[in-house]
Amino acid sequence: MASLLQSSFIAGIIARMAAKSKKDGAAAVNKKAYRNFELIEKFEAGMQLLGTEVKSLRDGQADLNGSYARIRNDECWLVGASINLYAQASISNHEPLRDRKLLLHKAQIRKITIKLEQRGYTLVPLKIYFNDRGLAKAQLALARGKRQYDKRQTITERDRKRDADRAMKKYKR
Repeated sequence: MASLLQSSFIAGIIARMAAKSKKDGAAAVNKKAYRNFELIEKFEAGMQLLGTEVKSLRDGQADLNGSYARIRNDECWLVGASINLYAQASISNHEPLRDRKLLLHKAQIRKITIKLEQRGYTLVPLKIYFNDRGLAKAQLALARGKRQYDKRQTITERDRKRDADRAMKKYKR
């Protein structure tokens, strides 16, 4: 009887942990980046964080709107990302808008630097998430800004595709 209670207790904990995790484990998503930029190439970077920042990220207290990545002194930095203060921390809390170091290989940094020197490219953070080992990662993309007519064209293509899928769904029954 005791082992049955214990196993159901553990199953309940696992179910609660699974319910807490968001879709695809993303702690923060930059939705405007997908709308305002044409994404050319994506990179995955580790993040150098403080303990209270990790706890805030696990609570989903991050915002990537208006943030960007910059390369300074052959190091990649995340600028403008807001990770809110951790509520249970005391004096040892972090600064919400501080620049955070992103961990990339030297070859990746060189490749990104060459692209950024070209006209029109930007390094945009797409999302912050935790991988299956529990490490915080940032997904970056080399992007080119979209013009207003490009955005309209994307919307019309999406609408056409949706209408075509609806029409096909009627005949697939």
